[in-house]
Amino acid sequence: MKNNIEFQEGTDTLGNHPLDSLIIRPENRSVFEVIRGINQPEPGQPKFILDTDIQRDFAWNCQRQSKLIESCLMRIPLPVFYFAEQENGNIVVVDGQQRLTALKNYLADKFALRGLANGSPLLGKKFGDLPPKLQNRLEDTRLILYLIDHKVPEQAKLDIFERVNSGRPLTRQQMRNALHNGPATRWLREQSEKTYFLKCIRFGKRVFLQKNMLDREAVNRFCAFTLMGTDKYGGNMDQFLAETLIRMNEMTENELDNLAKKLDNSMRNNCEVFGEKAFQIYEEKRYKISLAYFDVLSVILSDYPFSKIKEKKNKIADAFENLRKKQGIYRKHDPFHG
Repeated sequence: MKNNIEFQEGTDTLGNHPLDSLIIRPENRSVFEVIRGINQPEPGQPKFILDTDIQRDFAWNCQRQSKLIESCLMRIPLPVFYFAEQENGNIVVVDGQQRLTALKNYLADKFALRGLANGSPLLGKKFGDLPPKLQNRLEDTRLILYLIDHKVPEQAKLDIFERVNSGRPLTRQQMRNALHNGPATRWLREQSEKTYFLKCIRFGKRVFLQKNMLDREAVNRFCAFTLMGTDKYGGNMDQFLAETLIRMNEMTENELDNLAKKLDNSMRNNCEVFGEKAFQIYEEKRYKISLAYFDVLSVILSDYPFSKIKEKKNKIADAFENLRKKQGIYRKHDPFHG
């Protein structure tokens, strides 16, 4: 993984995992069972999770959704769906989010069928308008699911996620957000919208960062090095960040509040010391946000009171600049130069 928050490159490391260790089993369920599992599962049954953050980017228009519903009513088999099991038994959608969202919306009477062939008796029909026979046919439509076992290694899960996702390519953080959806992922979103965090990345193409959840990856990394420490980092950042989210999902609200205060204090301190230069590096003739800088500076400046940082800010900036000179990463056009 590159250290730059603006550049994300997928890796294909599935070969590092023995094929026999990748437990993916097929299941056959009805539309009714799956949608009920999304809306309100019965006691003792797994909950199917459509990641709400990615769901915001639901891209299918009414005509495309209508074609899917028509295909189900015509008994045309749908492509397979991929899901990943969580350790708590819940099931996260890996591939098929657009299709399931369309089915969920239609069963909830949120749209009428449009864009079908002229003269189709289905035109303009919401689910509630269909005769009982067709309602039952839609709900009884069989879906072929492939479930990725929760014991599959984190890196392999992400690699599988990349391989099978047929929609808009997802970043690694978007995948983690889906696989570990819960209090931790909601917390990441909240923190990435805080004033001082936004101020620190205002020169880093904020819209791009938010759209691809790379802003949340930065927050995720802060949490990882703060909660787990550098000793726990074994070189696999994907695993490190996933383990952090798992731990955060088990933290109390008070613990998350305290972690939020540390992050906010860090962002305020970094803004005070570096201003518009915070976390930036000059590379390939443009300024970028460096995750490596973010990792170091966000953690180091999180424990000091603002008053002390304000008093010593020039010395801190000079010390960081001198350190960069010693490491040979000091450039003429670098934002920390001069």
